[in-house]
Amino acid sequence: MQDLIIIGGGPAGLTAAIYAARAGIVPLVLESLTCGGQTITTSEIENYPAIAKIEGWQFAEDLRRQAEAFGTDIRMERVTGLSLRGETKLVKTEKAEYEAKAVIIANGAKRRKLNCPGEVEFLGRGVSYCGVCDGNFFRGKTVCVIGGGNTALEDALYLSGICKKVYLIYRRAELRVHSVEADEVRAKENITLLFSNVPERIFGENKVTGIELRRTDGGENYQLETDAVFVAVGLEPENAVFAECVAVDEHGYLVAGETCETNVPGIYAAGDTRTKRLRQIVTAAADGAVAATTAAEYIRGLKK
Repeated sequence: MQDLIIIGGGPAGLTAAIYAARAGIVPLVLESLTCGGQTITTSEIENYPAIAKIEGWQFAEDLRRQAEAFGTDIRMERVTGLSLRGETKLVKTEKAEYEAKAVIIANGAKRRKLNCPGEVEFLGRGVSYCGVCDGNFFRGKTVCVIGGGNTALEDALYLSGICKKVYLIYRRAELRVHSVEADEVRAKENITLLFSNVPERIFGENKVTGIELRRTDGGENYQLETDAVFVAVGLEPENAVFAECVAVDEHGYLVAGETCETNVPGIYAAGDTRTKRLRQIVTAAADGAVAATTAAEYIRGLKK
């Protein structure tokens, strides 16, 4: 029987592990891919307090090492289910089953898909969901970034440094993000902003050669030559495995407020997976600290 299981090894999960350990609880962290969450695919982090600039992979590695230094047990196992046995929580993975007194769900969110023709067919052959991960394959070429949020802006800026031409394609008439990144995108000579456009299909033969766009302001469809399409149209949670016992909202996010408590005593949600307005590294870390502190109080209450 574990005192505390943390599902997810991103900023929320690993911060929770650090705070739990400092509260005298040795946590078990279950991570399906690699520690760090979306920070792994971020080229540079410039908005985390007291850190002027750091590469995403380095931030992730430092966070993992810090959590392990506090005694955190990190296991690379994908969680496939969560159920309740009275006060006991049963966490199922592809390798084993674990019982715990409390669980923090910090599994983050994944990139949303376009769901247009060609997206699936050309995945890995010009279609990508990570500019930092795959941008180098298109060095010196022309690429498109779909989206108008922070992630899309960051991808466009990163790609502009290695690609000949970057088209930033956004469905609205103007950027709604007011940030340093938005100003930098507007100032880049090799980034062209295409507003009021949505992708209709991605085409090519063995690899992507172009994209067909539909104008949302009533104009005719047209085609654009491109070597790659980077999709950055927001996030969506993967909470189906938890929905049977934990409440989710209409978008699939776990319902939890600032205390990170869900509708089930002893189960907490932290980071991008929960209902919240702002999804950033700093808010994920804050959630992890709150969730671990609240969970520790709950566990101590069970032992009395």
